[in-house]
Amino acid sequence: MDQRALERRTLGRRQLLVHAAGSGMAAGLLLTGLTTATAAPAPAGVAGAYPTRPITLIVPFAPGGIADLTARSVAQAMAASLGQPVVVDNRPSAGSIVASQAVARAGPDGYTLLLMSNANAVSASLFRKLPFDVSRDFAPISLLGSFELAACVGAGSRFKSLAELLTFGRANPGKLTIASITVGSTQHLAAELFLQRSGVLAVVVPYKGSPAVITALRSGEADLAFEILGPTLGQISGGALRALAVTGAQRNPALPGVPTMAEAGVADYTVASWNALAAPAGTPPEVITRLNRAAREAITSPTVAQQLRGLGVHAQAGSPAELAELLAGEIKRWRGVITAAKIELQ
Repeated sequence: MDQRALERRTLGRRQLLVHAAGSGMAAGLLLTGLTTATAAPAPAGVAGAYPTRPITLIVPFAPGGIADLTARSVAQAMAASLGQPVVVDNRPSAGSIVASQAVARAGPDGYTLLLMSNANAVSASLFRKLPFDVSRDFAPISLLGSFELAACVGAGSRFKSLAELLTFGRANPGKLTIASITVGSTQHLAAELFLQRSGVLAVVVPYKGSPAVITALRSGEADLAFEILGPTLGQISGGALRALAVTGAQRNPALPGVPTMAEAGVADYTVASWNALAAPAGTPPEVITRLNRAAREAITSPTVAQQLRGLGVHAQAGSPAELAELLAGEIKRWRGVITAAKIELQ
């Protein structure tokens, strides 16, 4: 390992140790990620069979978030199945570009994997030029899980239901303010899709992050926001925010009294973030099959399912073909939303 790589790994470990000083599952998984799920050696008789050395799972997000903790939970279980460590390597960047490029350029041998997400589907339409082709440069392995958003208002909001907000918004074009985060984020595109499906004309205001968005809702500075449900659930349960609807196709078990967007009056509206596994294009089919089996075993294990449920993630596994179909559909869908919203390409 060269000096630069050693410094980067050392820094990454220090950052993870600081973050893991919190408590609960997040800390446990982060610490697990440092040694990355030391696995039992491969059984006798399969020496030389894939995998014969550690696998690196590159995650395009910072440590501690839903995607990172999902990756660590799955990596730990996959390591046990594969007989080799699965090392989580965080490389956050806008649009998941840095991590995705690293995997696209890696050898197609099954030892470098990508935690793919809906950000990859969005980037295909949001950026003028990418150093890789999302559709051609990756071999899908399996979906891991999805998590929805909630349409939220502050506790002091005049709107007690989405129907009330829709009535006001349609009668008063441009009077509603929707708080959002980074352009092209799931939260931002969920807001744009809402405007397109509801016929409401509102102002979408960017904020530096979700904490600032929640502050704007609580103070009444913003009327509405679409936020990832898991991290926001405490604010909703505690009464600081009110959820008017959830963006999934069905009601969320954590908020059984909150309607879906369709039930609340916005037809043809579902939004979910998702995470999946992919390898470089050209990875041998037998390697993809082995990784898919390990991912399925991980996702269906009671331990992983419970950990993901605690993050607000619906654990889901599938075939490589199903993931390819999902990615293609998401690219097409978000391209249409971005075009209709006239979002400037980056």
